Amino acid sequence: MNLKVTIIQSDLVWENIEANLHNFENKINSITEETNLIVLSEMFATGFSMNPEKFAPFQDKVISAMKKFSEKKNAVVTGTVITEKAGNYYNTLIWMKPDGTYETYDKRHLFSFAGEDKFYSQGKEHLLASLKGLKIMPLICYDLRFPVWSRNKFNYDLLIYVANWPQRRNDAWKTLLKARAIENLSFVIGVNRIGNDGNGVYHSGDSAVYDPKGNKISKTKPDEENIETLNLDLSELNKFREKFPAGKDADNFIIRP
Repeated sequence: MNLKVTIIQSDLVWENIEANLHNFENKINSITEETNLIVLSEMFATGFSMNPEKFAPFQDKVISAMKKFSEKKNAVVTGTVITEKAGNYYNTLIWMKPDGTYETYDKRHLFSFAGEDKFYSQGKEHLLASLKGLKIMPLICYDLRFPVWSRNKFNYDLLIYVANWPQRRNDAWKTLLKARAIENLSFVIGVNRIGNDGNGVYHSGDSAVYDPKGNKISKTKPDEENIETLNLDLSELNKFREKFPAGKDADNFIIRP
């Protein structure tokens, strides 16, 4: 079974929902290849904003736009949105399906270095999705630094990270994406933004797709806006896991809330 994935590496207009939704609508409409999954960056409608009280009221608007994108391309669309639930704010990944239904994942590891933990609440549960025969676990940015949370209990074939990861730490981004692919015997996708945010922090993108051997199979270059569609072959993944069954030697563990 094959999964066609489109990654979109884009600049973002700081805290401007209308401009960003218009930008991504144009980009998604420009996709001419058949695709099953379109991956956007973290907080794609606002940038990495610490003003959730200002933008959470627009969560339905952003989610409705994702629904429109998904229906238009008959593909799952994913990225994160600022949301509010029961008086708490979350950095929430939306897994939007073409039929208009969606699943969510709230970011587990909040980036305290930038004060994210002061404005947002922590997620508690993974999201495990399925698409075209592949089992998928989507995560968010800083989650990448915590391998236990990302560990494959062989309940997924594809690991996704959507991010606003600064260029000054891009060596860690590239190294850890590759490491997550190797240690988890899975495909790994990392989609990051480019450009300066409202705090003058520059992002180089370095969006990439890795195979389970840690080989980079995407061609997206840093510092450039780009749309790239790739084919992920589940049969090749399963052949590699059968040939090199390192997963059977993995440690058992429990993650506590």
